[in-house]
Amino acid sequence: QVQLVESGGGLVQAGGSLRLSCATSRSMFSINTMGWYRQAPGKERELVADIHSGGITNYADSVKGRFTISIDIAKNTVSLQMNTLKPEDTGVYYCKARYLDVDYWGQGTQVTVSS
Repeated sequence: QVQLVESGGGLVQAGGSLRLSCATSRSMFSINTMGWYRQAPGKERELVADIHSGGITNYADSVKGRFTISIDIAKNTVSLQMNTLKPEDTGVYYCKARYLDVDYWGQGTQVTVSS
């Protein structure tokens, strides 16, 4: 199993920045994919960004050029740097790890961007 603990959410004005972090209970070397998803009220959960073993990253079109996903192997942590935030970025952000073909989710952290 993999335990995930997110941190770094909060309230920020449009144009501001936040950095989310997700600490994992397993070494990054054993995890296939780490990702960040978000869910806005009344909407389905959607992929924001993920990073695969080997370093390949994917981003939702809506966040390209503004968000950056990264891994700190020494700290077993995946981070999401979010810049130039917009009100439509508001939602609960979830960290996900894919380990041995099973998906594990964190508890989520709220991000609210005010206009």
